[in-house]
Amino acid sequence: MNIDHYLNYWSDLYKEDMLTDIMPFWMEHGLDKVHGGVYTCIDRKGELMDSTKSVWFQGRFAFTCCFAYNHIERKQEWLDAAKCTLGFIEKHCFDNDRRMYFEVMADGTPLRKRRYVFSESFAAIAMAEYALATGNQTYAQKALDIFKDMRRFLNTPGILEPKYLPTVEMQGHSITMIMINVASRIKKVISDPELDRQIDESLHALKTYFIHPEFKALLETVGPNGEFIDTINGRTINPGHCIETSWFLFDVAHDRGNDKELIDLGLQIFDWSWEWGWDKEYGGIINFRDCRNLPAQDYSQDMKFWWPQTESIIATLYAYKLTKDEKYLQMHRQISEWTYAHFPDHEYGEWYGYLHRDGSVAQPAKGNLFKGPFHIPRMMTKAHTLCQEILAGE
Repeated sequence: MNIDHYLNYWSDLYKEDMLTDIMPFWMEHGLDKVHGGVYTCIDRKGELMDSTKSVWFQGRFAFTCCFAYNHIERKQEWLDAAKCTLGFIEKHCFDNDRRMYFEVMADGTPLRKRRYVFSESFAAIAMAEYALATGNQTYAQKALDIFKDMRRFLNTPGILEPKYLPTVEMQGHSITMIMINVASRIKKVISDPELDRQIDESLHALKTYFIHPEFKALLETVGPNGEFIDTINGRTINPGHCIETSWFLFDVAHDRGNDKELIDLGLQIFDWSWEWGWDKEYGGIINFRDCRNLPAQDYSQDMKFWWPQTESIIATLYAYKLTKDEKYLQMHRQISEWTYAHFPDHEYGEWYGYLHRDGSVAQPAKGNLFKGPFHIPRMMTKAHTLCQEILAGE
């Protein structure tokens, strides 16, 4: 493999797709020029199917615009879209208790509030990235304030309703991983000891509770002290989440002077999760596995969603950058070739989100309350940047 040629090819492709496909699709079909914010319930051709707005996608879209502005091209329309969306968030998406809604109507009228803090997490990283793009430290402070609210919500009994009754106490991997990313993004624009405290707490939880070497797996749900819960939920492995966690760890390792212990931890999680996730029969990363190899019970357990593929593209490039082990470039080729052969819609633009196990399209919509302008453009932006860093010898 001619590595420079290979990396230049993919770097150029990611940038070109951002500039000519992904961002134009959402700027034309998703951006709400009347109320502000973004619609995501879009059919294959870009027609609006439902004007309900996903609140976490308001933050995700604003982040995407700023992240692309900072690393792909400094297009004013992207920054303007981010500012408009952040205005919608601040005006309509917070309840009086500082918690955020999960869904609102087109004009911002609240529809639904859930027990999670994921809406807050994406609003926080959007404001941090906007501060990075503009130098406006007001938004850096706003991001930090939201982050501190999140910690208060998570650590104060009674604010967030537990998922289950206390019959079986448990904790989930998803919030542990996302808090690493939120703190890492905010640290780029403002300093506060609580950010490092959160990262250290999440790292401790990953190493102590969620990693189970007996299964060579990072589990999604464990007991309060990491106990293995031998139920369907307790046995679940979500390879996409685990692979995403691995490159979040690579980010922290990079920020901490290429911390070898963290790099090794990220590589272990990635290698295990790739082995669980890569479909040796059809290709692509599968949704769910059972750590005892029992039948996974989720209705979408053997489907191929868009986002685990994009997380794998980032992680393989990052792993190669940190190790220079060409096996990770071979894995990058595997996942990239499979992904680009199945997900892009060459007729109407953007990507399908939901495929059957064999790679055939399950449904053709480009967005809903859970898919929209985030994982795909984040991958293209991050992967383009990684390629350029590797080529530059960084």
